[in-house]
Amino acid sequence: MQKLFILVCCLLGSSWAMAQDYAQAGNGTVKVTKDPRLDVLIRKQIYINTLAVRSQSGFRVQVISTNKRGDANEAKARVMQLYNDYRTYMDYQAPYFKVRVGDFKTREEASELRDKLSSLFSGGVFVVPAIINVSPDKELSNEEPY
Repeated sequence: MQKLFILVCCLLGSSWAMAQDYAQAGNGTVKVTKDPRLDVLIRKQIYINTLAVRSQSGFRVQVISTNKRGDANEAKARVMQLYNDYRTYMDYQAPYFKVRVGDFKTREEASELRDKLSSLFSGGVFVVPAIINVSPDKELSNEEPY
């Protein structure tokens, strides 16, 4: 009997208790309180994302593949002096050092530079597929207008 009494009291008590105040919830507005430092962090992350270098498939021009580091360094320095507006990379894939130039989206763009460099390097200059680095400002300038 005592258990039944406690059960009835709990049921009556729960019916009187209200989870929400319906008088205030009826106007349909929500008040959000946030720390103003969140806005600073969001702006900072947007800035970082716009500066990020993105990687994608593309092409580079390979000017030398040798197992001598000194020869590869000389070739890299020579290309950097003559064509300083292109990035120059030296990759090591055992046992060869490979000097590659540029970040091109299409093979045709890379072929133009290959033609210029072929007279400077006797070992052969090739267009090779690679993962290239594309900066956001270069991406925006290459987009076609609608």
